[in-house]
Amino acid sequence: MNKKALAFLTLVIVLLTSGAFAAEPRQEPTEQEQARTLYIFHTPIVMLQAKFGLTTPEERVLRIRNTLRNFSQADVREPIKIVPVTRYNQQGKLFVMNGKPLMLLTQADLDEGDDLTLDQAAQRVLARLEAQRTALHDQYDTGWLVLSVVKTALGLAGCLLLIWGAWRSWRRVKRHFRRRIAENRGLIPKTWRRYVGAVEARLYALLMILLGMIAFYVWLSWAFSLFPWTRVWATSLGDWSLRVVRQIFLSIVSALPGLLIVLIIFIITAFILKLLKMVLNQVEAGRLQFPGLHPETVGATRKLLSVVVWLFALSAAYPFLPGANSLAFKGISVFFGLMLTLGSAGVMNHAMSGLVLIYSRALRKGDVIRVADNEGKVSEIGMLATKIITRENYVVTVPNAVVVSGKITNLSAQNNDGSINLTVSVTIGYDTPWRQVHAMLELAAKRTACVDLTTAPLVRQLALMDWYIAYELQVRLLPGQPLAAARNVLFSNIQDVFNEFNVQIMSPNFVMQPEGSVMVAKENWYPAPAVAPERDK
Repeated sequence: MNKKALAFLTLVIVLLTSGAFAAEPRQEPTEQEQARTLYIFHTPIVMLQAKFGLTTPEERVLRIRNTLRNFSQADVREPIKIVPVTRYNQQGKLFVMNGKPLMLLTQADLDEGDDLTLDQAAQRVLARLEAQRTALHDQYDTGWLVLSVVKTALGLAGCLLLIWGAWRSWRRVKRHFRRRIAENRGLIPKTWRRYVGAVEARLYALLMILLGMIAFYVWLSWAFSLFPWTRVWATSLGDWSLRVVRQIFLSIVSALPGLLIVLIIFIITAFILKLLKMVLNQVEAGRLQFPGLHPETVGATRKLLSVVVWLFALSAAYPFLPGANSLAFKGISVFFGLMLTLGSAGVMNHAMSGLVLIYSRALRKGDVIRVADNEGKVSEIGMLATKIITRENYVVTVPNAVVVSGKITNLSAQNNDGSINLTVSVTIGYDTPWRQVHAMLELAAKRTACVDLTTAPLVRQLALMDWYIAYELQVRLLPGQPLAAARNVLFSNIQDVFNEFNVQIMSPNFVMQPEGSVMVAKENWYPAPAVAPERDK
């Protein structure tokens, strides 16, 4: 036998000490069973269990391996035959290749649990040996090997061509959805089509990716089946894919009853929420009344009830969800619970403060309030923060915990029509009669167009200071009037009235009486670049 044939046959016969086969497969082989198993091209043939004299089954496997290495290529061409023999006072079956003994299978090699006769076991072993010998005869021919390589390359080219075609089709589908969005075609509105089209394109891309993976899987399994070293891998891939598909199908079928119960629970939950929404809408409109429930708190109550009802529904549906009892599901639940516990302290503080604000009715949307250094109209009372639009048209977000912990001045709480009470202060010297000051402040209020004159302006003397008296003017603004703009007009009118009557405003304060009155004469009200209005010309 030449060196080429010897090297050729050495690669052909591969004996591995891993697997689980006797005369028939094992489910969980031991290390000893693995050592006794004969493998050819990763395929288990038989497990030998009989001991002849001092020769152990492991040594018998090693001898069979050495025997296989000594076979020539001409020996492999001949079919394997079975010759009945008697060895060591035991009935056996001798496997012969081209007249040369290959291996001996005796009654003692059989496993009682397999429930096979010696003839049946010998026929099964012969079928496995013949399958490997035929594969060697056919595929280890140089022409056949070259043909297998060509087939593999052509199969790979076809697989890549299919993947390229899938990618091109996805590009075409993507352009198609963009064109439909631009042309505004279809029954779906354009604002929705922009998002739905992107979702559809991505779903199609996912489908093409799955198709490419399946094509590559099929090509790989087919390529493995062309070569003797990897043929067992092709069988394993096929068996694995069928097993996975079967498990997925069985999992889906077994999960259907639980999913049906979950669907029923969610439908009942949606019906309950719809009923609660109808009742709360009636309360918000004032057509229904419940003790402790006010129209301004209906929004928060609706959200709280929705959260409670959905939490109850999820608790009821949780045991019926697929995989609810799995360790992964439990681990995710513990992880989210830990995150919620560690990170919810501040969030819960603000959320509870928001509930206090809403249910105490200290604030309402549209109220003009003063919190710390911020003054403006409330635009939103959220669960975590309150937003205020200031006179500069800035949006200031104040955390609810800060709002609750500080002083809240609501300038419009007592006026149901949305009007605001505006209060301004001035200090006037003792040399001016207080009755005149009262009259001048009331006159300035009457000249202010945004002041509601149905409510008489109110003037108060707040304090008798060392050099002046502190006066306060309170007026009620017309509904919808901006506070900053009204304060600006009222201050302007106060200055004009006091100048008209030659009364000096002592604000902020002074320590010495000036020789002359500090005021602006009417003829000097509009120096350049100021321009007098038509009514004052």
